[in-house]
Amino acid sequence: QVQLTESGGGWVQPGGSLRLSCAASSSRNVMSWFRQAPGKEREFVAAIRRSGGTTQYAGAVKGRFTISKDNAKNAVYLHMNSLKPEDTAVYYCAASARGLIITTMRLQREYEDWGPGTPVTVAS
Repeated sequence: QVQLTESGGGWVQPGGSLRLSCAASSSRNVMSWFRQAPGKEREFVAAIRRSGGTTQYAGAVKGRFTISKDNAKNAVYLHMNSLKPEDTAVYYCAASARGLIITTMRLQREYEDWGPGTPVTVAS
């Protein structure tokens, strides 16, 4: 089991930017970000493969969010730009030891380890 710790959440005005960070206690093949808005189901945001750097994004964030990694630090980041009120949610880091293919990187059931989450609020 790997321990995941997110940081970087907070309040930002619409159109603003935030960078979320996730530190893992050891390496995993795929790391991702999911989010859960108030009253809604948790949903996929972005994923990145440790080897090769293949990425996947949800349609709602593509072009605004960028996921990146630092293998030496076992860390993954989510750079969020042009934030909208609908991006308000608790953001969770997830890690998988499996060799996920692109079509499965967005599935919650493929991830064994989860962080406690960091809240992001986008409001005027």
